[in-house]
Amino acid sequence: NIAKDLGLDFSQLSARKARIDPEDDNTQLCGINLNTGDLLVQERIDREGLCGKKALCVLKQELVLENPIQLHRISIRVVDINDNAPQFNEDSLKIEIRESADKGERFLLREAHDGDIGENAVQSYALQQNDQFKLHVNTKSGGRKYCELVLDKELDREDKKDIMLLLTAYDGGSPQRSGTVVIHVTVLDANDNVPVFSQPVYKASLPENSPLDTLVVTVSASDADEGVNSEISYAFDHASDDNINVFRLHPKTGEVRVSGVVDYEKITSHEMQISAVDGLGLISYSSLIIDVIDTNDNYPVVQLKSLSNSMAENVSPGTEVGLVNVQDRDSEQNGQVRCSIPQNVPFKLVPSIKNYYSLVTTGQLDRELVSEYNITISATDEGSPPLSTSKSIHLTVADINDNPPVFEEQSYSAYVSENNKAGSTLCSVSARDPDWRQNGTVIYSLLPSEVNGAPASSYVSVNGDTGVIHAVRSFDYEHLRSFQVHVMARDNGSPPLSSNVSVSVFISDVNDNSPQILYPAPEGNSFMTELVPKAAHGGSVVSKVIAVDADSGQNAWLSYHIVKSTDPGLFTIGLHSGEIRTQRDISESDSMKQNLIVAVKDNGQPPLSATCSMYLLISDNLAEVPELKDISYDDKNSKLTSYLIIALVSVSTFFLTFIIIVLGVRFCRRRKPRLLFDGAVAIPGAYLPPNYADVDGTGTLRSTYNDDAYLTTGSRTSDFKFVSSYNDNTLPAGQTLRKSPSDFDEMFGDAEGSTEV
Repeated sequence: NIAKDLGLDFSQLSARKARIDPEDDNTQLCGINLNTGDLLVQERIDREGLCGKKALCVLKQELVLENPIQLHRISIRVVDINDNAPQFNEDSLKIEIRESADKGERFLLREAHDGDIGENAVQSYALQQNDQFKLHVNTKSGGRKYCELVLDKELDREDKKDIMLLLTAYDGGSPQRSGTVVIHVTVLDANDNVPVFSQPVYKASLPENSPLDTLVVTVSASDADEGVNSEISYAFDHASDDNINVFRLHPKTGEVRVSGVVDYEKITSHEMQISAVDGLGLISYSSLIIDVIDTNDNYPVVQLKSLSNSMAENVSPGTEVGLVNVQDRDSEQNGQVRCSIPQNVPFKLVPSIKNYYSLVTTGQLDRELVSEYNITISATDEGSPPLSTSKSIHLTVADINDNPPVFEEQSYSAYVSENNKAGSTLCSVSARDPDWRQNGTVIYSLLPSEVNGAPASSYVSVNGDTGVIHAVRSFDYEHLRSFQVHVMARDNGSPPLSSNVSVSVFISDVNDNSPQILYPAPEGNSFMTELVPKAAHGGSVVSKVIAVDADSGQNAWLSYHIVKSTDPGLFTIGLHSGEIRTQRDISESDSMKQNLIVAVKDNGQPPLSATCSMYLLISDNLAEVPELKDISYDDKNSKLTSYLIIALVSVSTFFLTFIIIVLGVRFCRRRKPRLLFDGAVAIPGAYLPPNYADVDGTGTLRSTYNDDAYLTTGSRTSDFKFVSSYNDNTLPAGQTLRKSPSDFDEMFGDAEGSTEV
């Protein structure tokens, strides 16, 4: 019981993959019971087939344990049993004895062969009872028994020519076995000389794998007799099959030649007995010993005893992944083997125990760089010339989640026009993860954040599989021009890894806001009339139309046009300033009441526009305008007097305020836009659109407008003002929008009665 002898728990045998391996490549004769730890015989053990005539027959086995690796040598001594009976090579032994033989003369008999050894081999011989001969048994130096036939009574050929004797050979086994042979004695005339070998023992050396018919040695014997008594024939006496199949002996010349395969790994030395028999049957023996010289004719054999086909990429250097066994059947230097890995791979072979090497890692593995290895193990012996063999091992590197998703760009920008449809695609983000399967599967999500106080998820959404970002709502450039969200890419590893990227969404303006006229007041109930002095010269500013556009860029570039007037040649308007000027000097023939319809148009595609009516009175004083009471309006004419009184009071009050503000502005020199009007034409904050004065300068009310009001004669008692501007144009000459008043005729038609305010 191996487990008990080694002090192992029975459960460890199966867990550590215990097994019995032969030390060489012989048949697997033994095994182990993993449940009990008993050493078992798996195949019938034939001592004679394994060891022949060797006195000591030992089977060398190895017990291999893994995790950790242990190797225990097991030597099993095969004890001989008496399973072979003594045998003679021939059915009968023929002996010719001259009648002149003396009493007591001995005649050597052929030995009986028994495959067993020791006590189970041939131990004694017995001769059938007779009157002429008796048997004498001797022991050779090696313990082998042989017998001699002793002449006990002189022979008389005339009395008895042939004598038949029964020789029995017994072994010492239990039960005892025996073999018999018939001795046929022929009485001849005297032949008193036996053949004599030149050497009692012949020795020769022979390289293995020698070619057929190679001469090994020549034996010779001589006989002093003459004639037929001196004719000698040679033969192998009692030679085993291993010897008979490899060598042959010429019966006349005594030449021993190769007749089969000489294999050092099978038999290292051949020992045979040669007999020399003369013509009349006298025989003598000599021994032949042939030593086989080993040559390097066996390639090393590489065997995988244990191998982990897959290993995690985060294993530490020095981790054992396999166990390799190397064998070479040659001997001495020819059987010394060196193992190596010629490739540049992060693995090496570390000698473990006899003929075993551990395959261990030498560096950090990275599946994303190399996902599998084909490792070639080279084994080379130290023979001359050396022989080598190689074996390939396939190892797969298992993935771990050691790489976070990486976005293809450091940041993303998306551009979308305002008034987009909800669900429209803004852009697409993409991240790559070099890991495998779920470790490399990327899922996108939106990180929690706020945009203008609202969750970012209420503005955009991201497709978790594709990374496509969609708009959740329609955007309004006038309320939100850009915002930023963060997208997270997470893999499905355990634990998951992630990375973030910022996505900037820029909203571009579209022309979706019409110009809004701040002055004159858009409400139809307001009473606003400008007073134009009669002495006004050509080019004088008499009023100004002020408009804004909530859009930006060219969508907010406004152009002003007079689409209809009482006297088309009297007044003109600045294309981009909105200032109404006289084109010529005012004459007495000009109508005192002038009605202008002004159109304000932006530069969008398509353009949007708005119109207003401007009423001008050519007079130096309201007292000179008796017809004022005749000015008709569309509704509530009865309230004109109340408006005029309120306007006069307002003008008087704001005049003083205006003087104070002008002095303060000139003193401080502040660069802020100012629109200074009297109380009748002040621009209420409610008239301004939400983004009319953006700090980035994209709106239409720019800081370049600095307007001062100049009151005409009698302004303290009237509701009329006279405006002058510091600058005519709000845009460079190259960016002006040149439109003629005729461009608006078709759009607005006859606005004579419908556009009065």
